[in-house]
Amino acid sequence: MFGNYLIGLREGLEASLVVCILIAYLVKTGRRDKLAPVWAGIGSAVGLSMAFGAVLQFGSSQLTFEAQEALGGSLSIIAVGLVTWMVFWMRRTARHLKAELHGKLDAALAMGTTALVVTSFLAVGREGLETALFIWSAVQATNDGYNPIIGAVLGLLTSVVLGWLFYRGALKINLAKFFTWTGAMLVVVAAGVLAYGVHDLQEAGWLGGLHDGAFDISSTIPKDSWYGTLLKGVFNFQPDPTVLQLAVWGAYLVPTLAIFLGLFGGKPAKPVAPKAGSAKSAA
Repeated sequence: MFGNYLIGLREGLEASLVVCILIAYLVKTGRRDKLAPVWAGIGSAVGLSMAFGAVLQFGSSQLTFEAQEALGGSLSIIAVGLVTWMVFWMRRTARHLKAELHGKLDAALAMGTTALVVTSFLAVGREGLETALFIWSAVQATNDGYNPIIGAVLGLLTSVVLGWLFYRGALKINLAKFFTWTGAMLVVVAAGVLAYGVHDLQEAGWLGGLHDGAFDISSTIPKDSWYGTLLKGVFNFQPDPTVLQLAVWGAYLVPTLAIFLGLFGGKPAKPVAPKAGSAKSAA
């Protein structure tokens, strides 16, 4: 549940910051009459993301077992690729996000109402689709009833509240540190999702080695124990992984986390603005 809460919080906060920047710019420049098209684009993006998640959830349930495993494994790998790209993209470009969005908004204002709707839709829609895909993949990996969904929803709700507090100027946190630590934890979660995706592809018959177990500590950490459930929910931990799962998990986690944290001699990650974030600076 915690892992999915983290996904919802991290991804949702990025979308909330985008909304804050768009809305605050229009308010500060005296263009409140243009807020309706922007909110229409934002609402459409949220609706599309929810519909995408519903299609993934209910559409996949109509498939055969092998097809479900193949789809789940493939989408899990795609989701890990997207979230990894997002984490590093945020490190490189988020400090310029405000200026970039302002430029796009100015161009849209000059073109008319439709352009405003499209601009806000695209700005939020990319975040929403990534969030829907990664949450769905993480929920499939956790496979713990409705708890993962509840965790993701709570994370998204928290991000909405934080975004509103940023906009109102009621909350100040160091966004650079926040995104650095949550980014690192998200890489750990993504490693578990990737390993689970590989297991799905093994069960679908796309990859071999399904019966080649790396180890089995189920007797020490039972899957149905509270600590086994906790490890599963946070890290997608599996007490009996295959050799291929373990190899892929390590091959992804170690270099990705080291590069993100700057452990190879480079500079550490700089995920957001150069100064501590606040409502006014974020918006």
